[in-house]
Amino acid sequence: MSDDVLSIIPTDPWWQPDRAAGERAAALAEELAPGLPGSVEVEIDTTWHDALTVVDCGANLERIRCPQCRASIDTEWWADRLEDHSQSGFATLAVEVPCCGAATSLDLLNYDWPCGFARFEIAVWNPERDWLGDEELAAIADALGHPVKQIRAHI
Repeated sequence: MSDDVLSIIPTDPWWQPDRAAGERAAALAEELAPGLPGSVEVEIDTTWHDALTVVDCGANLERIRCPQCRASIDTEWWADRLEDHSQSGFATLAVEVPCCGAATSLDLLNYDWPCGFARFEIAVWNPERDWLGDEELAAIADALGHPVKQIRAHI
């Protein structure tokens, strides 16, 4: 069986909220994505990661582009960067892109579908909706105390 996961993460990959703010934001996310009667039950996982962690879009990833020259970046190159840090977390997101050699950051690559990196994540499993609207994201950001973005994964 496949799953869809709608993750909400801070826009700053290194930032973490305190417990009360994280729990408030997770409760609001649960209200905004309650699932449909008779469908797969929605599960909310709220995680404070010890190390910086990738939050990717799973099978939804179509392509990655360089933020400097706009060239396509091979997803295998990206997967290798993730593999390099899979056990220990990311000490840095700094990379030199293979297309033009520019110095950038993994979180600044242009992902189609969105991907990110975080030390805090609210994951809504099988939310029975696609994306949260701008007002909903703003409400979660207010509850959390920091701007947020969303990642939709199909796994």
